Amino acid sequence: MMALSWSRLAYLSATALLAAALTGCAPFGEQGETAEQPGTAGGGAPPASGAAVVGKHRVSLLQNEGTDGPLRTLNVEPDGRWECVDCAGDGVSSTGTLSEEHVERLQFLLAEPALTKETDEARGYKVTCVGALTSSLLTTAGLITSQDCPGEERPPLAEEILYLLTQNTPAELTSPK
Repeated sequence: MMALSWSRLAYLSATALLAAALTGCAPFGEQGETAEQPGTAGGGAPPASGAAVVGKHRVSLLQNEGTDGPLRTLNVEPDGRWECVDCAGDGVSSTGTLSEEHVERLQFLLAEPALTKETDEARGYKVTCVGALTSSLLTTAGLITSQDCPGEERPPLAEEILYLLTQNTPAELTSPK
C-alpha cells in the first residue's frame, strides 16, 4: 500500500509541474509589484466592493479521482481569466472569467500570509486515501493538497479557495463511466 501512496504522490507532483508549464513561461505567482494586504487567517473580509485588487496571484487546481480517474486542470490568471482542461472528465476544455467580486475574494485569499502554513510542506501532508477525490492547489505559497476522506482535516484558507474555484467554473469532476 505504501508504494501506491508514493506513486500517487509522484503523479500529483508531476501534474503540478505540468500545470505550471501550461500556465506559460512567466514565473508562477505574483506578477509585478504588489502591496501587502492585511491578513486575518481565513475569517477576514475581502476588500470592500469596488476596491482595487492589488495582488497579482495566479493559481492552478488539479483534481483527480483515484489513480486512474481523469485529471481536471484549472488555471486562473490574476485578472480572473481561467482555462479548464478536461473540466468534467469528458476531454472538453473551456475558458471563462470570474466575476469581479470573485476575483477580489480570490486575490485576498491568495495574498493571505497564513496560506504558507497550509502548504503540504508546512503540514507534513501525506496522501492517505486510495480512490478518493484529490485536489491540489498550486499557489505562490506552495502546493496544498487535500482529499475527500473521512476525518481528514482540510486547511481552511485552501478549502475556501477550492470552493470558490469549483463553484464558479465548469462542473466538478465526475467519475469515469
